[in-house]
Amino acid sequence: MTSQILVAFIPLAIFLCLLISVFCLVQAYKFSKKDRKSPLTKQLLNSPGDSLRQQIEKLGEDIDYYLMIVLFLPFFLYTAYLTQKYYGNVKNEDFVIFIYIIVALTVVVLSLVKLWKLLKTRHAYRLGLDCETAVGQGLNQLMLEGCRVFHDFPVEEFNKKFNIDHIVVSSKGVFAIETKGRAKPLEESTVVYDGKMLRFPSWTEKEPLEQARRNAKWLSEWLSNTVGENVSVNPVLAIPGWYIAREITDDIFIFNGKNPQNLLLKNDHLSETLIKKISYQLEQKCRNIEPSAYQQDKRK
Repeated sequence: MTSQILVAFIPLAIFLCLLISVFCLVQAYKFSKKDRKSPLTKQLLNSPGDSLRQQIEKLGEDIDYYLMIVLFLPFFLYTAYLTQKYYGNVKNEDFVIFIYIIVALTVVVLSLVKLWKLLKTRHAYRLGLDCETAVGQGLNQLMLEGCRVFHDFPVEEFNKKFNIDHIVVSSKGVFAIETKGRAKPLEESTVVYDGKMLRFPSWTEKEPLEQARRNAKWLSEWLSNTVGENVSVNPVLAIPGWYIAREITDDIFIFNGKNPQNLLLKNDHLSETLIKKISYQLEQKCRNIEPSAYQQDKRK
């Protein structure tokens, strides 16, 4: 009987040994960096799609969690059943088997449904990240024209929490760019703007237009209050990879991510002093990425 008990505890002993080994390795790694610090003295600027990248990483952790449940829960329950059968006292074996099967099937099915939703969401976020990166890289070329370009501007105040994908500051004005990634059909790839709606080949959308206008309005009010003088912000919507057909010209500029120099065709003019004030305020908000190689000393 004693030997059977020892055999039953062998897997637990192996698991504890591995756990202690990993813990010791992590602590030794942390100790090896104790006498070093990062050469960087301030936080980094946001890159295109940083907030999406963080959400994708979080989704990856959730997907791994549900995958572990689907792959290992049936084996865990089977092991629990065998342990109960050989080391316990099972009075109604058929009923116990039925309960284990019901529990396993229920949890696995629910986990698979959750996995499907998470995978679809991650795919949509990845498409959005690709498109934000492509538009951001194109907008960065405007810095050769003397523009200031910022990405992933965070907004957190009261009950509002969102981000403005890209902001361009130039002598021709301030532009708030909202990027929307939309997969194209194999044949037609034209989106028509009629002044009210975006008409894609098999669906219509209005929310991206309203979102771009809301972002521009909020940014205009925030900058005006921050720099102490009126700042007008132009709403821009980017739909990368699509051919844009406009039936009307109004307040919102829509483009497919190419030729961002067309943003600078406006007749507005900002003074260099105002450009510096605006850029300073934007940089303070966008410079919020902690260097990851070394933890910063919070006491300073």
